[in-house]
Amino acid sequence: MKRLLLLMSLGLGLSAEAEPMRWADIRDGSLYLQTDRPDTLTVFWAPVWQAEANEEHLYLLDGQGKLQNERLIAANEPSGSQRWDLAPGAASYRLEIPGYSFRRYTVEHDDHTVALFAPAKVHFSSEPRDGDELYFKVAAGEHAVLAGKFHGGVGALQAQRVSDGQQFSLPLKPYPVYWQFDKVELPVATTDQVWRLHLRGSGKVAFWLDGTVNLFAQNPQQLKPLHEDEGQTRLTLHKDVLGKTPNLGIALPYARPPDSSFAVLDALQPQAGTYYSLVDIMATRPHYEDVFRRLYQDRFGITQDITLLAGRQRRADLRADTTSNAGLDAWLAATRALGGKGTHYIGFADEPNLNYPDYASYQRIFNSMAWQVRSNPDNAKAGVRIAMPASSRFVNGPFVDNAADKRGIDWARRLLAESGDKIDALAWHEWMIRDLLATRVYRDSVRKAAELVGLDTQGRPRKALLLDQTNMSSGASLSPYDQETHYASLWWASVIINASQDGLLDMLGWFQADDEPEYPKGMFRVLGENEFELKPVGLAQQFIRKHWLHDVMRLENDAFEVDVLAMSAGLQRSLLGVNKGSRLQRVSLAGAECPLTQGSLRFFGADNHSRDASFKCLEGRISFDLPGETLFALSWSTS
Repeated sequence: MKRLLLLMSLGLGLSAEAEPMRWADIRDGSLYLQTDRPDTLTVFWAPVWQAEANEEHLYLLDGQGKLQNERLIAANEPSGSQRWDLAPGAASYRLEIPGYSFRRYTVEHDDHTVALFAPAKVHFSSEPRDGDELYFKVAAGEHAVLAGKFHGGVGALQAQRVSDGQQFSLPLKPYPVYWQFDKVELPVATTDQVWRLHLRGSGKVAFWLDGTVNLFAQNPQQLKPLHEDEGQTRLTLHKDVLGKTPNLGIALPYARPPDSSFAVLDALQPQAGTYYSLVDIMATRPHYEDVFRRLYQDRFGITQDITLLAGRQRRADLRADTTSNAGLDAWLAATRALGGKGTHYIGFADEPNLNYPDYASYQRIFNSMAWQVRSNPDNAKAGVRIAMPASSRFVNGPFVDNAADKRGIDWARRLLAESGDKIDALAWHEWMIRDLLATRVYRDSVRKAAELVGLDTQGRPRKALLLDQTNMSSGASLSPYDQETHYASLWWASVIINASQDGLLDMLGWFQADDEPEYPKGMFRVLGENEFELKPVGLAQQFIRKHWLHDVMRLENDAFEVDVLAMSAGLQRSLLGVNKGSRLQRVSLAGAECPLTQGSLRFFGADNHSRDASFKCLEGRISFDLPGETLFALSWSTS
């Protein structure tokens, strides 16, 4: 009877009937499923916070990494369910529940299906109930670490070794910064060891393993090695050009960078800059920005940029008062003095849908400042263009209450209808798409932005599209597993490829250039007063820029774990790709003449170094083996 009562209380544990097996209240993670007989997978979801403002995706991959099924959950589906059939096989399916999620997900399947849960690290992955338990295995000789982070719910993790009952308790403490967490080293053994994990307390939690596989089961019999088959990626290149590649930019410091930092900035080769202009500084010191803006233009060759108006102490809710107007006037004068060498977009607010109480408040400052810009035709001659709304996210709502009334796409639609003749560009920021398998939503958002502004007779957006700020996380909600590792390289490459895929985007910007103490989310870190070092994502950016060409060519790609962008410039051709999964992918390409003239294949892997790789030409197809978690660039000439 006690056992039955315990099972009824479990969230991540078994249901009372023990069939089907149930995983409850998942928020961010992967569930690997392997079955030896037909089974049905059922996913239920329920709203947590702002679900009505946010659409979400579920992905089911087969044992070869192909997309078996996808479920788009619309914003008007706060609750619902989805059923999928699972076929028998030796390789595991993968159900992906990408975070950040605005819904809780419960997954059911038959208890004979082997199920292993891979939770996200640092970010909360589930909302278990007090007393829930899971199992994990540490192989012989492994130096395993159990880690967890307090998110206001579960207050402690308790690990008990099944073989002898040895226990370790890990209290989860609140920390002043998001990226801090608790961990405990587990003893090294000469044989494989199974551990029981008890979750103490209820509510949100992050728990994970380092030094061993990050997989948890509901019973120890299911702690089997994960089996994934090799993948197949078939590409077909076509001759038609879809559009141009976006200028790849970074958010640059609001100060003149020291000469000692020029080497890392040169390595990144930014094609665009994203800036802030602080109106309360410019109103009294109108030449404050001259030195570094001219340096970015003349020394680093950045001739496309966007500036967002703000105030000191990160004040974003500006008003059309004398200080803001004087600050804008000073910025316009400084821009005219740059000599008209490029295109300088100006946004009158930073993420107004997040920082203003309502649309009308933003509309007032936009109308006032747009008139201020347009009233002097010399501004347009100097390359000044007006961008809006620079929203926090676009299709989905910002991280604020009443987000359904503040979606960037809705505010942009209203402003285009009311003041379309004053608008030159549509700009937005994208955050919290942290999962590598979810990055295709970047392509969706660019397409929806293009649909909103409309296309001209050449198929180009009538307003420039600027995705000028993006990162895995917003603000300081940062994980070192994301920002400091090769994961950021895979993510950034995938975002670039997906956002650029249709040739519609003009600018794509990583936020930000350098780490700050409170925001360590840069492409390079500051080691000392005059010492700087590229982070893995900065080294990946360097690799990407070496192979970046001007135009986007049409490419068919049947893979889901491998993203690829085809580019051209004159006679040059380049395929930039990334294998986001851990499995080997056998890649083949049709549409390029064999043998390739001046052909070259380069890989960029977890060691942050690029290296030559070999490829074959057989029966008119180029083929090569692409390791897991690797960027690649295949280059050749058509002459």
